[in-house]
Amino acid sequence: QVQLVESGGGLVQPGGSLRLSCAASGFTFSTYAMRWYRQATGKERELVAYISLDGDYTDYADSVKGRFTISRDNAKNTVYLQMNSLKPEDTAMYYCHVLRTYNYWGQGTQVTVSS
Repeated sequence: QVQLVESGGGLVQPGGSLRLSCAASGFTFSTYAMRWYRQATGKERELVAYISLDGDYTDYADSVKGRFTISRDNAKNTVYLQMNSLKPEDTAMYYCHVLRTYNYWGQGTQVTVSS
């Protein structure tokens, strides 16, 4: 079965960086696009970043463009989200996602940006 496991979240100061990882299993990873979403308390879940199956195309929410970078290593069945210049408003639970017949979600990893 499909499994997505996020890691790498934590507490950082404004301006700091984090690198999130999502380890995927249960499907042919290299044939599916991957996404990162986030959900802050009291807000709707929002798409943060998208990467095509081969990594040739990426897209980002306007709020993170220029600060976040999504990448993937198909040999390791892993997608990453490099987050730089973090702001308090980036505080949220970050979820890895794949659409494979159904929408599949990881358990999430908490990112908290605070001084």
